[in-house]
Amino acid sequence: MPGVRRADLSDGAHVRAIEAYVAAHPDGSAFHRPGWSLGVERGCGQTAHYLVAGAEGSLRGVLPLTEMHSPLFGRALASAGFAVGGGPIGDDQATVDALAEAGWALAGRLSCPSLELRGGAMPSGAGWHVEEGVYAGFERPLAADDEAELLAIPRKQRAELRKALGFDLAVRTGRDARDRADHYAIYAESVRNLGTPVFPRSLFDAVLDAFGKDADILTVSRDGVPLASVLSLYHKGVVMPYWGGGRQAARAWRANDMMYYALMLHARKRGCTGFDFGRSKYSTGAFAFKKNWGFEPRPLAYAARTADGQEPRQINPLSPKYRLQVALWQKLPLAVANRIGPWIAKGLG
Repeated sequence: MPGVRRADLSDGAHVRAIEAYVAAHPDGSAFHRPGWSLGVERGCGQTAHYLVAGAEGSLRGVLPLTEMHSPLFGRALASAGFAVGGGPIGDDQATVDALAEAGWALAGRLSCPSLELRGGAMPSGAGWHVEEGVYAGFERPLAADDEAELLAIPRKQRAELRKALGFDLAVRTGRDARDRADHYAIYAESVRNLGTPVFPRSLFDAVLDAFGKDADILTVSRDGVPLASVLSLYHKGVVMPYWGGGRQAARAWRANDMMYYALMLHARKRGCTGFDFGRSKYSTGAFAFKKNWGFEPRPLAYAARTADGQEPRQINPLSPKYRLQVALWQKLPLAVANRIGPWIAKGLG
């Protein structure tokens, strides 16, 4: 069984070795990159613990972990924090199992009663609860040109997009202060309207800074007023719109439709060949929206382990447990939601 140790993410050589392994592994994702773990740590104050398997200079597997601590939701070790992926990847099942067991041992030392593995390879040992049939991922290749991209969208959704293309909407991409400020203002309003607290702005800034050219913001405006915006990650030729949203006024102008289509075109110009629409829960509006764009769902599996057989922590805002809280949050004044939301949300990862 390969030895497992904690990597030093302050060591450039360690980081480069991990980056190379993640880039070469077929299941290596943006959430396995050290920049994600460091961005979450810097942006939300949740400690990164990055485990690697194999000898120095010859890695056989990796497992990024975030030590989550919240006065409302308790403690947990998550792989990876604030991500929809990032579970263990390795050269073989023995390596995956070794990483998962080392993660569980670390959870015990950190007094975290649960360990959450989001994707990656599923551990085969006893004690793990594997959740399937709850989430699906959506990914497809990008088309060869702008017109082919438009025609790849099913007819009904394409009609909505054509309406957006008929409006006088402006699209810009960037990473500067204006892009970040507009994106955060739009995203904060969007999640408040959905009934969930917004993440700290420092998280978005830290991830943008950590990913460099592999992350940017695309914003759609009309008459100089930003309506919709998305922060996207680029990894191995695939673009992933990760944190996006639109203001209430975006609906009338189909700004969200324009945003995703414009991102497809922008990503192809950057050299991307694939579009990852992220995950959605079955039987939700987001799930239906992505299918309407011509994306077929791919079932996802997550694994969790808890002390003494306890139920994994429940932080999904779609859970019936939080129905009342969601309804109340939607009614909060935006200024109030933006003030207290980050304090809550930084523990939700």
